[in-house]
Amino acid sequence: MTLPEKIKKYGLTKEDVFKHQHYTIITRRGIEKIQAYENISIRYEVVKCEENFAVFKAIGLKKDVTIETYGSALKGDYKTGNCNTWYVAEMAEKRAMSRAVLKITGFYELGVFGEDESEDFKQKVERKEALTIDKFDKAKLFTPEQIQKVLDTFRMSDAQRKDLKTLI
Repeated sequence: MTLPEKIKKYGLTKEDVFKHQHYTIITRRGIEKIQAYENISIRYEVVKCEENFAVFKAIGLKKDVTIETYGSALKGDYKTGNCNTWYVAEMAEKRAMSRAVLKITGFYELGVFGEDESEDFKQKVERKEALTIDKFDKAKLFTPEQIQKVLDTFRMSDAQRKDLKTLI
């Protein structure tokens, strides 16, 4: 399957996929769409977890396919590390998850990477104005009917639907 076919299959949008210098990158949101679509479950094992360094093993399961891969994070700048945040364990976990999902679905074969895999892969987003809670309340971006329509596209249990209806 070609990359455009995969993008269409998983319902990925321009917010989920972008071109970066030499690679195609899928955002965290896109990875999670793919994971949900394919019903991929992931188990993690902590290989190493220190103050400034972490390695997580991800075991991805999809029907009869199992993938094992790793994600790591080393706090430091671009010369001394691969993560510029203090939450290295979480970054290692996200990287392992991205790798597992992309490997199990064949995106890696097409040269596609997850945005969490490298600080260099982050999409440059031009920030216009911060949306404060006050502005969000006034904006009324979506009606309850619009929200319900989107939620109906997700596979949820009756209990999950009930919980979400209380939020709408």
